[in-house]
Amino acid sequence: MNGPRVLIAGASIAGPALAHWLARYGAEVTVVERAPALRPGGQAVDARGVAREVIRRMGLDEQVRAARTETAGARMVDEDGTVLETFSAEDDGGDGFIADIEILRGDFSRVLHDATADRVEYVFGDRITALTQDADGVDVSFEHGEERRFELVVGADGLRSSLRALAFGPHERYLHHLGQTMAFYTAPNEFGLDRWLIDCTTPGRTAGLRPIRDATLGMALFSFASPEPDRDAGRRDVVAQKRLLRERMQGMGWLTPRILEHLDAADDFYLDEVAQVVMDTWSTGRVVLLGDAAFCSSPMSGQGTSLALVGAYVLAGELAAARWNPGPAFAEYERLLRPMVDANQQVARWNAASRVVPAPGEEPPTSPAEWDMAVIERAINGIDLPDYSAANSHG
Repeated sequence: MNGPRVLIAGASIAGPALAHWLARYGAEVTVVERAPALRPGGQAVDARGVAREVIRRMGLDEQVRAARTETAGARMVDEDGTVLETFSAEDDGGDGFIADIEILRGDFSRVLHDATADRVEYVFGDRITALTQDADGVDVSFEHGEERRFELVVGADGLRSSLRALAFGPHERYLHHLGQTMAFYTAPNEFGLDRWLIDCTTPGRTAGLRPIRDATLGMALFSFASPEPDRDAGRRDVVAQKRLLRERMQGMGWLTPRILEHLDAADDFYLDEVAQVVMDTWSTGRVVLLGDAAFCSSPMSGQGTSLALVGAYVLAGELAAARWNPGPAFAEYERLLRPMVDANQQVARWNAASRVVPAPGEEPPTSPAEWDMAVIERAINGIDLPDYSAANSHG
């Protein structure tokens, strides 16, 4: 039978990954993205554990590996540049601190888009402005395009999902601040940066440099403590954001002052609070959320992309297996994925807590040695992937 018309909001990673599977199962898929084109560059993201198997089942292992940053490992240094600890990309079978599959978000998005462009309708430069659903479908209004009707609508549009706000309510209900703000941008590689990430951590602050495929550039990374949520941090004008970063990093040693010399010239600068999305349910009627829009674990888990890939695989598979009946499909999607999501959010909370500077007389934060290894394993391999091949009658 012919599949339903499905609208996906968001063309980063979760959206195109879901589009891949839905189109394979016979759905008629449209992806709408408010940006005028795919966003290049961005932060490096990882695929670990069971997410690597999802990539293999997609048939994209070769393409993804060809676009990797090829980071060899990470060196933790103090403010004098002395190496304190070293991690290799080969640690833990490629699932360690530096993952075997590490790729810039924009490069991963491009791989997924190119693999689906001939089967999926992509609409750039537009966004959903209203939803009205009934028992059989969802009427969708757009900022620029004409109103259209779909059988299913998926929000895969990130931490501050516009679709989530329309269907579930204000962001403040679901965002949980983790006490940190993060920033990154590309800078000329005048630091002798090779294939190794370098990270300097001091109480309440970090500064780092990450290699990317273009060896003439490096990715500058910063974080600083922000005990209270600053919901306007990511929406301030760029000049104000850069001023805030300079203020918070003032006096930090290592290469920090030299890295900040390139801040004004950076045209890909990004700054925002570190937060999780925690929801009791990821669906309402014929509308469902995926990826950061539903269950953002934050960069503190290092698993956002893995969750997006696994979630896309399960959501599409359950819909096809349920013959596109959203009620049972969405319920099974949540049942299967919740344990992995919960584990990743716990790991992120541990990581964030470990960066807290205790006040005089307070107990020091939880150290990584105290983390529950069973929870970490569940965060990486927290699901036995179902076999949905029987649902795939479209090749």
